[in-house]
Amino acid sequence: MKVQVFATRIASISLLAIAGVHVSWAFGSSWPLPDHAALAEEVAGRADSDAPSSAACLAVAGLLGTAAAFVSGRPHRAPNLSRLGTAGVVATLATRGGLGMVGRTDLLAKGATSERFRSRDRRVYSPLCLSLAALSLPAALGSGSPQTDRG
Repeated sequence: MKVQVFATRIASISLLAIAGVHVSWAFGSSWPLPDHAALAEEVAGRADSDAPSSAACLAVAGLLGTAAAFVSGRPHRAPNLSRLGTAGVVATLATRGGLGMVGRTDLLAKGATSERFRSRDRRVYSPLCLSLAALSLPAALGSGSPQTDRG
């Protein structure tokens, strides 16, 4: 298996796993945090606020699932759409990661300003976004799709 195909599979599986966590939050879990107040602060950046709504969590899960599908080469019969979708995924993740690294996630998510969140964002969330963008890049360039590895 080519390294690019392996990278895109890791990215796709990771995006699906993160989508699954968002679905669990939509149904009331605060995992891996002890309660919803901690979830609101550490994940949404809002100290003294409610955790994101179920609808918001499901919307993010849907977007992450769609991102995973694009990165994995779907729709198979429309490779140009898949590459275009993956390019959007890469751009979104790179933007999110870059803004987080400089402490400006609040430009994308209003109210994401707690210091605890910003610290975690710089150490965990933003590097994860940048890593997923890099792992997804081969699929956007057309070199990471399982279909291109079949020859």
